[in-house]
Amino acid sequence: MGRIEEELKTYFKSHSKIREQKAHTSKVHSVGWSCDGRRLASASFDKSVAVYTLERDRVSKENTYRGHSGSVDQLCWHASNPDLLSTASGDKTVRIWDIRAGKCSSITNTKGENINITWSPDGKTIAVGNKEDLVTFIDTRTNKIRAEEQFNFEVNEIAWNNSSDLFFLTNGMGCVHILSYPSLELQHILKAHPATCICIEFDPTGKYFATGSADALVSLWDANELACLRVLSRLDWPVRTISFSHDGKLIASASEDLLIDIAHTETGEKIADVPVDAATFTVAWHPKQYLLAYACDDKDSNDRRREAGNLKVFGFQE
Repeated sequence: MGRIEEELKTYFKSHSKIREQKAHTSKVHSVGWSCDGRRLASASFDKSVAVYTLERDRVSKENTYRGHSGSVDQLCWHASNPDLLSTASGDKTVRIWDIRAGKCSSITNTKGENINITWSPDGKTIAVGNKEDLVTFIDTRTNKIRAEEQFNFEVNEIAWNNSSDLFFLTNGMGCVHILSYPSLELQHILKAHPATCICIEFDPTGKYFATGSADALVSLWDANELACLRVLSRLDWPVRTISFSHDGKLIASASEDLLIDIAHTETGEKIADVPVDAATFTVAWHPKQYLLAYACDDKDSNDRRREAGNLKVFGFQE
């Protein structure tokens, strides 16, 4: 085992404190940090978006944004403007929220119930996927729809490469389709997994992307060569969500297993794990430090029939 892995393991031995916030009245579907790391947002089945500020050793609620009339299934912050947050909802709209102004700044109507959203790193385009496997591309300067692409397979998650000129989507046949942008011409199809390919994430340094699958595996890929470098296989259940740390050194993956796995990207070796009480559907590393936000399908401790709707952050100093 290398020196770097030893140092990382030692770090998390003293930085394993978990802070918890009562965020929503129902399940939290998505969490994410603003690009400057000062704010954390959560989106919920309760139709609201909550925003928190990060203080030195805790997160505190700043505001709750209401307006969606359906479940808010995914959120995505602007890659370089820390005040802009986009959300995809079952109410057939995409909203952009201006956090500094404290309000919704735009609403774009789309054709179907939206479940995925991803903002291109250059900030110019928001892509949103719906339950009917239609992906809509919204020009963020005009908030108008630029293009729509209907796929004839189950689209699970969508992502941009770091230069915003390639668009990736994972599908129900275990493949990753790679399209050029803005032409939307198919460039490659990667056969990534034998089972449904659920999630995809690019690392901030641009070297890698990772995919998570229903076969409980996480595959790590070289983003330039499009070659699979290694496979992580410590989880037992379908991998629902993955996230790379700010420096690309760590990858967190979560599922219905009762822990979140934190691996060293270069070797795949286990660095730490975060104990959880229920299936975990969303994880997100902070953009500058080793803090991992996540949300589980957990129940209210006083009433087991009710969802807790909690947001958690792992990695504070003990």
